[in-house]
Amino acid sequence: MWRRRYVSARQLDGFRHYKYNAVDTNPLSVYVMQPIWNKIIKIVPLWIAPNLLTFSGFVMILVNYFLISFYDWDYTASGTSPGLVPTWVWLFSAFTTFCAYALDSIDGKHARRTQSSSPLGELFDHGLDSWATSIFVLSFFSVCSRDNGKTGVSVYTMYIYLSIVLFNFMCSHWEKYNTGVLFLPWGYDLSQVVLIAAYLLTGLVGVEVWQKPLLFGYYITDVLVILLIGFSLLRSFPQTLYNIHRAHLKKTLKNGSLYEGLLPLVSPLLLFVLLTVWVVLSPGNILAKQPRLFLWMVGVTFSNVICKVIVCQMSSTRPELLHWFLFPLALVVYAAISGLLGWAEEAVLAAFTALVTAAHVHYGICVGRQLSEHFNIYIFSLKKRVQE
Repeated sequence: MWRRRYVSARQLDGFRHYKYNAVDTNPLSVYVMQPIWNKIIKIVPLWIAPNLLTFSGFVMILVNYFLISFYDWDYTASGTSPGLVPTWVWLFSAFTTFCAYALDSIDGKHARRTQSSSPLGELFDHGLDSWATSIFVLSFFSVCSRDNGKTGVSVYTMYIYLSIVLFNFMCSHWEKYNTGVLFLPWGYDLSQVVLIAAYLLTGLVGVEVWQKPLLFGYYITDVLVILLIGFSLLRSFPQTLYNIHRAHLKKTLKNGSLYEGLLPLVSPLLLFVLLTVWVVLSPGNILAKQPRLFLWMVGVTFSNVICKVIVCQMSSTRPELLHWFLFPLALVVYAAISGLLGWAEEAVLAAFTALVTAAHVHYGICVGRQLSEHFNIYIFSLKKRVQE
């Protein structure tokens, strides 16, 4: 069951020639956070595997998400005054988010410190990041609360917000696919600091802080959405295009044709087209009825699609044109918007969500085992594997 070989022989060979190349120009990261991480890394025992740090941070993110979901499944708990989520949950969220942020920031440093850097470690890190990105956002929505007629954000705004965040993540790795360089996005460190501050503010002051206009009748949540959209349109995406254009002028692009360069975008963009069609045309208004389940499905599906792009980018191979998730999703969307599902739309959403989540977990475990065997290393230990 766990021996499925998702990574081809050509990709395995490509991994052996892979060299990590990243650029971090974010002032918040370079001048504020990096000095903090450099101090924290000194207390990490040398016998701990870097991937164990990465995975521990991801587990914290999951624990926090499911804890918040327990108290606020439908994103309405913060829409009342006082909120229905206990104060300690928000403080715990701030703590786990900071820990996950720290662990994700020091895992690479620890790998270099223990001389255990490997393509497996980077893939493990970025693969979990692709999933954690959506989980961070879904947890934050519980702070905002869904629209109750007076305050909060609509479920459609939540979907747009999540889509923009995932789009930015996709652009970073599409950029690396074409340039060979990972230009670390400025939004990551800023979003983590804002998220931690939001949890602390909610825990110390209460959810009421989100229910009062901040400026000119706009709420804090409105300002955050505007800033996100503005940052994406004015900073993140233009910077991606500029970096690719600069690589083109320097003749350092990894892909010689426009088709090859755009190929990684096909499946992610088709994914969001299908999801948006479902959201807009659903007869049963599926997003309003099951926002947490639907948005979780969006995040998991995106993560699997982008993980395969990352594998191709790291192994210098061509990504598939159409991800297999698109085919069952297209059938589900057609059945939903045509009315064939009727009252069963929510049940089918739950089944499809379970399918893609199980498939994604299976993919991650199998790829991890395959690369572990290929590089003769363990995922969660610094010991070398014994050749059989």
